[in-house]
Amino acid sequence: MTSHYDALETRSPAEREAALLRALPLQVAHAQANTSGFAGILKGVTAADVTTRAALAKLPVTRKADLKDLQRATLPFGGLVAKRPGQVRKIFMSPGPIYEPEGRRDDYWRTARALFAAGFREGDILFNTFSYHLTPAGSMIEAGAMQIGCAVIPAGVGNTEQQIEAIIDLQPTAYVGTAAFLRILVEKFIELGKPFPIKRAVTGGDALTPSLRQWLKEHGLVTVLNFFGTADLGNIAYESEASMHKPEGMILDEELILEIVRPGTGDPVPEGEVGEIVITTLNPDYPLIRFGTGDLSAVMPGTSPCGRTNTRIKGWMGRADQTTKVKGMFVQPGHVAAVVKRHPEIDKARLVIEGEMANDRMTLKVEVGDWTVPGLQESIAATLRDVTKLRGDVQFMTPGELPNDGKVIEDARKYD
Repeated sequence: MTSHYDALETRSPAEREAALLRALPLQVAHAQANTSGFAGILKGVTAADVTTRAALAKLPVTRKADLKDLQRATLPFGGLVAKRPGQVRKIFMSPGPIYEPEGRRDDYWRTARALFAAGFREGDILFNTFSYHLTPAGSMIEAGAMQIGCAVIPAGVGNTEQQIEAIIDLQPTAYVGTAAFLRILVEKFIELGKPFPIKRAVTGGDALTPSLRQWLKEHGLVTVLNFFGTADLGNIAYESEASMHKPEGMILDEELILEIVRPGTGDPVPEGEVGEIVITTLNPDYPLIRFGTGDLSAVMPGTSPCGRTNTRIKGWMGRADQTTKVKGMFVQPGHVAAVVKRHPEIDKARLVIEGEMANDRMTLKVEVGDWTVPGLQESIAATLRDVTKLRGDVQFMTPGELPNDGKVIEDARKYD
């Protein structure tokens, strides 16, 4: 039995990078020529020049938070899809509302790779508990499972008792859904005094904690792995069976160019630093260029012991949108980024908001290499006031003293 989905997974990192960068200018040109949205967003960009990561980093970030307004202006897809609505296979509606297309390619969402890495094979019977109603998660998994050759039980959400009956009668071998619902199903079988027939699971949409993974192993699951995706991009990254022994991070999908940027900006962070996941996809139907997911993660060093050589990320680490209100005014990560850009002495910054009973206080904590620059503290404070229209203190920190958690704004106010 082969242990890898295809030869792409075991390419040398240099070979993969070269292939992605060859495809990049073609995808930029395709997006400009075939979508009105990116024709505007990338106006003035010469696609043939976008052949390096440095060149890519100069392009604007289009964030998931922008999609609702873009789509309201140009229904249904904001001018970002290279197909007419009637040319796609399905149209989904996620909260917002945000509309997402499913193109007509087999395994459009590229989930087969994640399922294969978890040991799913032709002939497996997959119990799919992701929603089939308007949102794409159920369809996303089903397409990948069918590409492998699995049979799919479209269980969806709800009707737990009916689902238990189906599991007893049909004896599925694999599960996909949230980790929380998997635990509910296992607990129901414990109550019934019956062994849980499913041995392999891929979870997503919630946290698969080490303790829950261990609990599931103790109750009969051989493999329980996590994957991370979005309704816009499909599969982004996935765990392999190596993570059943110790956490090995999530392996990036082969058709994506990943950047980790400082929240509120488009600026890539150093490897290992937590930031927002920004993806450029090679999908010809929905050619998202520098798409800011709003999710936080960080790149891990090295490659997975399973033999897959693509970049690894630490998985989902929270949301990048840290917008908050201070004295009735919105303060956003972009404000902090604007302060940093005006002061090259700052290596890293974090705005901490404290106070009780509406007595808000702002402190901008900044890592600087040289504290002795005359008037620097006062100058930064003036810039903070100019950018946010609010007064705040400035506190110098030594390099490396601020936490590596992706937070640009920390709301430490007490509300009790």
